[in-house]
Amino acid sequence: MTSIGGAEMVDWNLAVATATRLVRPGPEVSKDEARAVVAELRRHAKSSEEHVRSFTGMGTEDTHDTPVLVVDRAGWIRANVAGFREILKPLLDKMQDKRGGGPGGAVLGAVGGKVTGVELGMLLSFLASRVLGQYETFAPATRALPAGANGGGRLLLVAPNIVHVERELDVDPHDFRLWVCLHEETHRTQFTAVPWLRDHLEGEIQSFLGETEVDPMTVLERIREAAQSFAGGRPEGEEGEGDDGSRSIVELVQTPAQREILARLTAVMSLLEGHADFVMDGVGPAVVPSVEEIREKFKERRARGASRLDQALRKLLGLDAKLRQYRDGERFVRAVVQEVGMDGFNRVWTSPNTLPTKAEIAKPADWVARVHRKGD
Repeated sequence: MTSIGGAEMVDWNLAVATATRLVRPGPEVSKDEARAVVAELRRHAKSSEEHVRSFTGMGTEDTHDTPVLVVDRAGWIRANVAGFREILKPLLDKMQDKRGGGPGGAVLGAVGGKVTGVELGMLLSFLASRVLGQYETFAPATRALPAGANGGGRLLLVAPNIVHVERELDVDPHDFRLWVCLHEETHRTQFTAVPWLRDHLEGEIQSFLGETEVDPMTVLERIREAAQSFAGGRPEGEEGEGDDGSRSIVELVQTPAQREILARLTAVMSLLEGHADFVMDGVGPAVVPSVEEIREKFKERRARGASRLDQALRKLLGLDAKLRQYRDGERFVRAVVQEVGMDGFNRVWTSPNTLPTKAEIAKPADWVARVHRKGD
C-alpha cells in the first residue's frame, strides 16, 4: 500500500488482530471430531463438483485451479482482510493522495489507519461467526491461504460455523454439510465456468469505488444524513428502500452514479445467490436424504434472525438486502428454467449483456423476452 510517513489508510494487521480477539469462540469439539469434520467437508466439496456440473450443464475442469480450504473463524478473517486490501487499494490510494497534501497528513494517516483498522476488525468479528462458506474471488494467494493461478479464487468452508448451525437446527450433520457444500460449489462453478465473470464484477466494483467522494466535508455530510435517517429524521424528500422505510449505511453513502452501478451489482449478486439456492434445492433431493427438513429449518432461521442487536446490525450493514437477494434471485432462476429450460437459462452466462437487470430479476419474463426472443 502507498503510505505517507509509513502510515496506511487502514492498519490491516490491527484489523486482523482486533477481529480474531473479539470473535466469539466456536462450538466445543474434540480434536478427533474437528479432524473428522474437516475431512468430511473436503469429501463433500469434491463430490459436489460432479453433482453441480450434471445439474447445471456448466462443465469445466478449471475448478482444479481453485483450492477448497476448510478454515476456522480466524482463517476466514485473514482471507477476507486480504480480499479487502486488494479490492480497496485503488480507492485508498486515491483518498491518501487527497489527504496527503494537507498539514499533518502523516499523523492523521497513522491515527486514522488504526481507528479504521479497529472498526474493520469489529465488523469482521461480527460476520466471522455467521458465514458458512464463501467463494473468495479477489484475494491474492499466500502460503497460508493458497488461491488459483491466473487470478483464480478459492473456496472457503468455515467448519466451526457449519457445526454450530447444524447443532442449532438439530439436523443430520452429514446431510447438512453436503447441503452447504452444494451451495458453495455452485459459486465456484459459476466463476470457473464463466471466465469473464470475475473481471466483470471487479470492474463494476472499481467503478463504484471510483465514484466515491473523497472530500472530507462530503463524507461528513453523508454520515450526517445516515445518522438522521437512523434517528428517524430522514432528510426531506428521501425515500427509504427497506421494507420499513429505513436504509443501510451502504445505501446512504452513494452518489447517483453509484446507485446505478449498485443496481447492476445487486442484480448480479441476486443471480449468483439465487442460482446457488436453486441448484442446492435441485440436487438436494437426490443426494441429501433430509433436505426438506434442512431447507425448512434454515429458512426459518434466516427469517427469524437472532437477538435484537443482531437484527439491528444486519439492517445497519445491509445484510437484510442479501437475504432478499437469495429469495428474489432463486425466484428469477426458477421462473426462467420453467420457461426455457436449463440450457435456455444458461444463456445468462454468455456475456455481461445477457446478465439480468435489477428490474428483470423482479420480472423474469422480461429477461426471457429480451435475451431469447431477440436472439431467436
